[in-house]
Amino acid sequence: MLVANHISWLDIFVINAVLPSAFVAKEEVRHWPLIGWLAAKNDTVFLRRGSRGHARIINTEIAGILASGKLLALFPEGTTTDGTHLLHFHAALLQPALSAGYPVLPLALSYWEENGQRSLAPRYDGDISLGQCTRAILGRRRIVARLRSLPPCGENGEDRRQVAREARAAIIEACGLPAEN
Repeated sequence: MLVANHISWLDIFVINAVLPSAFVAKEEVRHWPLIGWLAAKNDTVFLRRGSRGHARIINTEIAGILASGKLLALFPEGTTTDGTHLLHFHAALLQPALSAGYPVLPLALSYWEENGQRSLAPRYDGDISLGQCTRAILGRRRIVARLRSLPPCGENGEDRRQVAREARAAIIEACGLPAEN
């Protein structure tokens, strides 16, 4: 299982380019033009946020994907940020990997401008629309995406909350972000 910080819809393409994966996405994504269709074709597991009962059903789907030998990526923040900080990591969806004895591999994702400064162009948070985000990305001559694989977590019987804390701390350090929000 892969866990990463979440900045943009672009994150899925970046991760998939390096580590082809199924993803967990909010239910609303299924209905987005083009992106929803692409997500459905990529074994995306769609989650109704805020429903513990639905999370249990989703965990069964996640376990099935992992058991089939596929990678599954999720964004445990549950939403996007501008990339300058990390939110709390929700741990519930890590359970299928840990129950099956699979490690959780943290991925640190960041975007950079040509001049070496962190890029905010890909951000898809707050009130930024998909169109605004896309225009910001296309308005840059070049954006560099950095995806850094970090040491796996959860190999020693840790519970999901501990694994979530360890993965988050590793991503914060790798991205050079503030430790506390």
